[in-house]
Amino acid sequence: MKTYIFEASIEQEEDGRWSAWIEALPGCATWGYTKEEALEALREATQAYIEVLLEKGHRIPHTKGVKILDVPAVTVMV
Repeated sequence: MKTYIFEASIEQEEDGRWSAWIEALPGCATWGYTKEEALEALREATQAYIEVLLEKGHRIPHTKGVKILDVPAVTVMV
């Protein structure tokens, strides 16, 4: 089992909403009314993105902004 950690970007839009995306996964982007909502939506989108990649026989990207651990891990954001 491996753990993949994807660096996320987040910024507040002019209308007050928050946009979040992962540079290493083209097209993997979400938004929310709060930072927390945008990041939770991004976590769900990333999970779905990776599942589709694997279903289609593609590899998970290992580029800048992606960290791979060879052990299970728990991440915490504060």
